[in-house]
Amino acid sequence: MIFFHTQGMRTVTEAHQRARVAVIGATGAVGRQMLLDLAAAGFKHVTAFASPRSAGQSLPFGSRQLRVRKFARPSCCTGFDAVLLSAGGDFAQRYGKRLAAENAIVVDNSSAFRMAADVPLVVPEVNAALLDRDTYRIVANPNCSTIQLVVVLAALRRSFGLQAVDVATYQAVSGAGQRAVAELEQQLRDAQAVPQVFAQPIAGNVLAAIDRFDAAGHCFEEVKMVCETRRILDLPRLRMHATTVRVPVYHGHSEAVTVELEQEVSRAQALACLQEQEGLELVSVDDHARLPTPRTVAASSKVWVTRVRLPYGEARSRWLQFFVIAHNLKKGAATNAVQILTRILAGERCAK
Repeated sequence: MIFFHTQGMRTVTEAHQRARVAVIGATGAVGRQMLLDLAAAGFKHVTAFASPRSAGQSLPFGSRQLRVRKFARPSCCTGFDAVLLSAGGDFAQRYGKRLAAENAIVVDNSSAFRMAADVPLVVPEVNAALLDRDTYRIVANPNCSTIQLVVVLAALRRSFGLQAVDVATYQAVSGAGQRAVAELEQQLRDAQAVPQVFAQPIAGNVLAAIDRFDAAGHCFEEVKMVCETRRILDLPRLRMHATTVRVPVYHGHSEAVTVELEQEVSRAQALACLQEQEGLELVSVDDHARLPTPRTVAASSKVWVTRVRLPYGEARSRWLQFFVIAHNLKKGAATNAVQILTRILAGERCAK
């Protein structure tokens, strides 16, 4: 068994080669991406688990195939050093703590533990210092739309302070699962196809809310973005407004963001700040042909930011606008989870 917090004498490569990792929910879109990222990161001893109906499938893992095992009970993961969990919130609530009791670090991709006070909610480029604590066994992976946003906000807050955030998202259908992707494909072939995943057709359309509504008219995706952003940035009183929208894009979430900073900045200062942020790709050219899109950055696991600008006619301002794009299955889910595990193994730190 590897002891994650005493890895000072081991290199990252050695830790990866020795660690035994289980991926539960491996046949889903996020689970499959987790396997790809684990292989790319150098992990060798990885086991794929899924529901009984998916057991026996073969999934790509580097240059070989993994045979999917049936997850029957938490003891299936006895002896593993880490469990990457992508099986939904109900499954995580039922089995997450029991899996952690098997002496494995659990990185959960659902919303089950994101607001639990004793579970760190981590984006490694922002608050990886939380991973140095040895009192937890579960780490929560934030919501996909939150992850890409806070990578940018953290840089701005660190340099200029942060007073308020206004964000509108343009979220890909894969955020709703593989059935949603299939539904878009079907509707593109047949405009009369009856929607099953979404309440209205998504092809050639825009859906103005994601997930269920609360009594005040906010949808759950918006609530998650507000609450998770405040927690990750450790700004419980941050003024934040979110509108989450589903668009007919297969993969890649986009966000139009306006922030109020604590001090006035020039555009050049803002660009210089974002240029230095870990995990962020800044495109500062104002050229339609060169602007990043979900299609052009589909192979990337980083967060992309462009359209950085001040209010019209102002040379300095506390207000700043920008556009953010990231692959929702990669940095928005699987890649972030693997980065969390990698940081734990390496014992790395990242300042808030």
